[in-house]
Amino acid sequence: MTLDLEAIYVDLHRHPELSFQETRTAGVIAQHLTALGIEFEEGIGKTGIAARIANGDGPVVWLRADMDALPVPEQTGLEYASTARGTDPAGNDVPVMHACGHDMHVTALLGALERLVAATDEWSGTVVAVFQPAEEYGAGSQAMIADGVLDRFPRPDIVLGQHVTPLPAGTIGVRSGTQMAASDGLTVTLLGRGGHGSRPQATIDPVVMAAATVMRLQTIVSREVDPRDVAVVTVGSIHAGLKNNIIPAEAKLELSLRYPDDEARARVLEKVERIVRAEAQASGAEQPPVIAVDHSLPPTINDADATARLTAAFDAAFGDGTVIDPGMFTGSEDVSWFAREAGVPLVFWFWGGVDATAFAEALAAGTVERDIPTNHSPFFAPVLQPTLGRGVDALVVAAREFLGGPAV
Repeated sequence: MTLDLEAIYVDLHRHPELSFQETRTAGVIAQHLTALGIEFEEGIGKTGIAARIANGDGPVVWLRADMDALPVPEQTGLEYASTARGTDPAGNDVPVMHACGHDMHVTALLGALERLVAATDEWSGTVVAVFQPAEEYGAGSQAMIADGVLDRFPRPDIVLGQHVTPLPAGTIGVRSGTQMAASDGLTVTLLGRGGHGSRPQATIDPVVMAAATVMRLQTIVSREVDPRDVAVVTVGSIHAGLKNNIIPAEAKLELSLRYPDDEARARVLEKVERIVRAEAQASGAEQPPVIAVDHSLPPTINDADATARLTAAFDAAFGDGTVIDPGMFTGSEDVSWFAREAGVPLVFWFWGGVDATAFAEALAAGTVERDIPTNHSPFFAPVLQPTLGRGVDALVVAAREFLGGPAV
């Protein structure tokens, strides 16, 4: 049978699922793997799937796609826009959307597997396809590793992956070295003393403490990091209090930190901790703040030799000028855990999902930041074609580049 990839993509886009809840998505993947006659195992790392195509002697190439969605209300206006809702880890009912393109990642990998199965007389080796949950939590790859995916399937000689992004459709962005930043997610709990809003002198106000902390944290990048270096300190959420006349006992901040390497990570974390503790002390807090690391992701580092080889293969397949160096992205990924744990090279690239004419017009007008929605935006949705076709082609070209010659 021939997979209707556009229909698969539309179906996945309409039915997004949050991290570690991707049961329907996994079922769709399993259905199509079965139709292709590909051996697979479900429930790895809770909701992950891994599949293998064994085709004689040769290298083992892992192809990875993530499959979770985000708590974002879709505003794309698409006929197939998501109206789904889900329950987040805190028990809240939230809107759910594929605002990061993981539905495109899954569909492209299914399409690549279909092509590889149809051409087994042209290559040899083993392809392992990893459909990973919970990338948005930075936890899915490690969950699959903890569940034995590296032992239950042939260990890779190389790990390959891709991510759709707001580049012109047809474009591929890849660079040697650090492709994406390392990151940490922190939850900071500031402990005060609650009381009546009319008697602030009898309290230690964690709301004011939180406000001062948020503002002071902004000075890390602007005043304590060399302007030639890369670092991001973002306070993504702040929660305190339930009523206007009650001063609460605590406030919580959720931070996202980004850096290019472990040395920068250590410096930024030290500065964050210093500021958080100092602001608590300045506010007269009787208990020190609690700083918890929710996740920690390493930088995504592309192997130099493998990247050069794959760039040449992309150029040959798609034409000169298709492949660009997009610079280091300050976003983060957990794909590299597979390569790190296996001790093998990684190449992770981006491919464009924006209508090329619309991108060119925005670039000429200097309005790309305003007019071209980015990943995690409620307006983000790749154009269906040529995005999907190029995503399939890129995975096939990449896999074939590192697999062996014709099977015997």
